[in-house]
Order: sequence, then C-alpha cells, then structure tokens
Amino acid sequence: MSVAVPGFVDIQVNGGYGLDFTSDPASIWEVGRRLPEQGVTAFVPTIITSSPAAPIEALEVLAAGPPAGWIGARPLGIHLEGPMISPDKRGTHPVDLLVAATVDLVDAWVAAGPPLMVTVAPEIDGAPAVIEALREAGTVVSLGHSACTAAQARDAFDRGASNVTHLFNGMSGLDHRSPGLAAAAMVDDDVTVGLITDGVHVDPVMLSLAYRVLGPGRIALVTDAVAAQGMDSGRYRIGDVEVTVDGFVSRNADGALAGGVASMDHLLRTVIAATGCTLDEAVDMASTTPARVVGYPTDPSDQVTLDDDLEVLSTAIGGQVVFRR
Repeated sequence: MSVAVPGFVDIQVNGGYGLDFTSDPASIWEVGRRLPEQGVTAFVPTIITSSPAAPIEALEVLAAGPPAGWIGARPLGIHLEGPMISPDKRGTHPVDLLVAATVDLVDAWVAAGPPLMVTVAPEIDGAPAVIEALREAGTVVSLGHSACTAAQARDAFDRGASNVTHLFNGMSGLDHRSPGLAAAAMVDDDVTVGLITDGVHVDPVMLSLAYRVLGPGRIALVTDAVAAQGMDSGRYRIGDVEVTVDGFVSRNADGALAGGVASMDHLLRTVIAATGCTLDEAVDMASTTPARVVGYPTDPSDQVTLDDDLEVLSTAIGGQVVFRR
C-alpha cells in the first residue's frame, strides 16, 4: 500500500549532502536537486551568521536562477538566520560576527534580494526599527536566538514579526514567573513556529505540548539541515564553524547542538510517534503550514508517495516525477 500527499516544504535548510550554503551559496542548486529524495518539493536556503558578503552572495545566487536544465526542489527565497541575534543565545553562530541591528544593513539586503525571511532577536539595540523595515520590504520576520522577555516578544509581534525560529531551541523558555519567547509565541494565535522534530532537538513531551497548544496550523516542521544531512557521521562545516556529527546529532566544539541531520520524512514519522497526531495533521505541518508561513502558493501537482512505513517512494514536482526509490 502507498499514499500520495502534498510535497514537503522545508523553510530552514542550511545545506545537505556534504554542501553548506553559508560558505558556498552556489550549492543551493545541487542540494535542491537532491531534496526530492526526502519528499521536499520546495525549500528556503538558510544562511547563518558569517561574513557580511555571504548574505549578499546568496541573494545574488538565487536571483540569477538555476543552471540550464536544472530540476529539483524549488528554492523559495533566502532565510538570513542572524547576524542580528543575541550573543547569549547564539548557539553555534560565531559571537565575533554578530552585529547591531541597523536599518542600513536591511537596506543592503533588500537591494540584493530582498530576503524571504530574517531571524532577529527582538531585545537587541535597534531591533524594533529593523523589524518594521523588514516588514515594509515584504520579508517574513522570525524571532529567534533570543533571550527576550515575553513583553519584548509581544512588542515585536505587534511590530510585524510573525514567526519563531526553531521553537524552544536558542531562546528564553517556559519559566513560570519569567515567561520568555517560547511562551509568548505559544499564546499568540497569530504566530507560527518552526519546530525541529528529529527526536534530538526537542524532547517528545515538549513536542506533545507544542502540538496540543498550537495545533498543526501553527507548526512548520523544519529540518535545520546542515551539510551532514544525507551523509555519514564525521566532521563537517556550517559557515565558519566546524561540527562533529554522530548519527542524528550535530555539535560544535563547545558541545552545543549545531543544526539538524534528519530528513524531512524522518521528522514526519517522529512527530506522529511523539504526539499521536494523524498523518493528515503531520502532512499539514510538513507542507501546508510552512508554505503559508512564507507566502508560497503550493502547486497541487507537487506530490510525494509514501509507503506503509511513511518512507518516500517517489516525488513529483510540477507533475513530473523527479525521484523514484
């Protein structure tokens, strides 16, 4: 038996199959060619905190379009995860490359792009004006890598931020007397969240909590994939940072989790096992909701066929089968 479902949309992909977008933006097209292997038909290439030239180069690569004859998962736009984030919640982002939030930097990105999504920590100096400038440019503002209070998060949502980058990871959490970003996002009905359901980044109890509070309409499954996705365990890079990968776990030299390794179809299986949600609800989280987060009008001819174990049998983009197991 098999089942056909809408193609998956992954809105946070740093790389994969041995390639890293931050250090090699041109590799977006090669990774996009491979992503249908895991049921992904559209994705958002993500650039982490790095040299000032990297975001501009990535925006220019995407604007130039694919190589002749290219077929693969559609890159929808660039997600800039940093550099306007908190040094206290930076994760694997290099602290010496973090910058102040300035509208001048936004203007440079918009001139080259604009970016589809930008992750910002709302508590850093200049963030309120940056959030408003990004929204005026049509960019989705996502809050993340942030130690903000719930009040600071609410102010950012009022200014136009509409999403949260990998809920629970790299942010102030659910303290009962000092609710932070995660709590503020969960109680705001207009806010969506990315959620890494690989079984490593978030405990199954917290996945169940998120599912019960938010429902499938506000959760976008994201892999946060790094170069090691689709590869063997070993040493890889994400931007300027070396990471060590063992199975589904990727860590930097300080031991912090550094991106994800699991595939999108693995996330689908894991969220069902952790929350008890239906396949239809899981597919909403992998397809419909992430597409809505970034304003992507999905193509009904983008489809994935899954077997009884919910592993990918084939993937069609625009009605054309581009992967068959």
